[in-house]
Parts: sequence; structure tokens; C-alpha cells
Amino acid sequence: MSQKNTIMNLESGQTLGEFIIENQQDFQYSTGELSRLISSIKLATKVVNHKVNQAGLVDILGKFGAENVQGEEQQKLDVFANEVFIKTLSQREVVCGIASEENDDFIEIVNQQNSTKSKYVVLIDPLDGSSNIDVNVSVGTIFSIYRRVTPEGTPVQMEDFLQPGNKQIAAGYVIYGSSTMLIYTTGNGVNGFTLNPSIGTFYLSHPKMQIPEDGKIYSVNEGNYALFPQGVKNYIKYCQMEEDNRPYTSRYIGSLCADFHRNMLKGGIYIYPSGTKSPNGKLRLLYECNPMAFIAEQAGGKASDGFNRIMDIQPTELHQRVPFFCGSKSMVEKAEEFMAKG
Repeated sequence: MSQKNTIMNLESGQTLGEFIIENQQDFQYSTGELSRLISSIKLATKVVNHKVNQAGLVDILGKFGAENVQGEEQQKLDVFANEVFIKTLSQREVVCGIASEENDDFIEIVNQQNSTKSKYVVLIDPLDGSSNIDVNVSVGTIFSIYRRVTPEGTPVQMEDFLQPGNKQIAAGYVIYGSSTMLIYTTGNGVNGFTLNPSIGTFYLSHPKMQIPEDGKIYSVNEGNYALFPQGVKNYIKYCQMEEDNRPYTSRYIGSLCADFHRNMLKGGIYIYPSGTKSPNGKLRLLYECNPMAFIAEQAGGKASDGFNRIMDIQPTELHQRVPFFCGSKSMVEKAEEFMAKG
């Protein structure tokens, strides 16, 4: 099939907006707000995508000159993406609170009627892998949506955000790469949409996505090998052995969205363990691990901290970090075997 025919077929398919409306009944407690919330994320994604694609042409590359709450140096695009998502989500009057990886504390959203009746809170990593933007490597956005647990109409509280991942009602990620894709789940499978930049519309391109049961790719920063737990070291040696369809291929980009997306399509495991320069692992439970774990499980994969299911962990703080093992189910389970042996 020619490239022209492929594009024509995609454009004659279902748009993200149509998909959201058609599947609105899948949303628990649905009264339309969650559909509008997903739509607002879609809008913010297109704004950020436009700016990412201008990198090198406008003054958006490089460091911002400040650190975020994690002590990480912010990039200019970090700040821009954070402002775009917060502004877009705030204006739709569908969320009562937002927590961002870039902010010290959560943000309470009060609508124009000075009310806090909205049901949902959003946790977001506005620009995952932003240190890669200067070298034109794929970056992304990760989001997680919960129904608040405190009474509607009252100010949002920390407990609304410190919910285990098994309480998520929707989660997704956007990858800004050779094409821009938005992948999300509401607990009824995973679907991927590709942006046609010429008309600014997302089309359903990857329906009912599934992570292969097994794979041949392991993604881990082996530069930290000496600091890894013994179980991780032993698993890496296992991946490198020449037997039973091994050695596996090592692929590590350093952008979670990009590494996860590749393994989602091809099969593989992503590992960011403890024992590195970040004693509890580098990735944030609420902004990165829980949403990716939700997507992985909905696509037939698995996610754990090496011992326990990620989505069963009870968060204790907004920017909590945990080790992360995620991807093809059989590969994660094999890694857990090595972790249990130590």
C-alpha cells in the first residue's frame, strides 16, 4: 500500500473527538466532564507539540535557570509545557485540582462561580525527558486522572492526590517524535491516536493496543550498573546470555515515554531500579509510574517495583519515588524472580 493511500485511510477513520464521544459510556460516573477533560488535554498537547516542533527556530531550547521541586534543572520547555497544561485544564471547569511534577504543591482550581464542585484531579508530568529536547530526541507528556475522595464543593485536599494507582479512572501519555501520538486508557483497553499536523486532528491509528507477552528488548541505564541491586545485575546477565532466544537487545533512550512506547509496540522491559544516584529510584510514583502501570496492565503487560504491583502502593507524599519494572508480562515476572533471589 502506498504512503498516500495509508494517509487517506487514516484520515477517513475515527478522530479522537469522535472516539471520546462514542465511548463516553465507558467512563464510570460519566456526566460529560471526563470527556471534556480528555479533550482539554488533547488541546494542550497540540499547543506543546507546536512549540516542540519549533525547537531550534525560536528561543525555547536550553535551561530555564531554575530547579524544580526535585532539585532538577528545568528546561525552558518544561516551564512552557507546565504553564500550558495548567492553564488549559483550569479554564475548562472540569478539574478541582492539579498536581504537576514541576510544582512544589498541588493547585486548587476554583471555577468562575467560585465553586469547587468538579469531580476530578489530574496529576501530570508536562514534559517527560525534557533534557533530550536540545538534541532532538523524543520527549513526552504523562497524565493520570482520579475522582476526588473528599466531598464535592469543598476545597481539594492532599488525600485527593495521594490515592493508589488502582483508583485511576484514566491515564495516558503523549509522545512527540517522528509523529505525535496520544495513547490513553479509561480501564477498557488502550487506544493510540496519531496527529495529522496539517489539519491538527488526532486519528485512531492503534486500536486496542497490546504489549507482546514476551520480548527481546531490555531498557535500563547500564551506566549505573555498579550501583544496581544484585537482583537487577543478575537479570541483566540473564538478558545477555546466549541461550533460549537470547541475548536480548539493549535499548535505552532516557525518555520514559519513548522507551515505554517502543516496548509497548515491540515487546520489552523498562527498568529504573533503586540503588542509583536516586536511592529509591528516579521515577515519580504519581506522575510517571502509576499512569504507565495502568496503561501497561490494560495492554496485557505488568508493572511492579521489583516485588509488588505498582498500582497497589499507597502513596505517602506528592513527589514520592519508587523503583520501576514495566513492560511485557513474562519479562517483568522473570525480573521479579531475580529480585526475590537477591
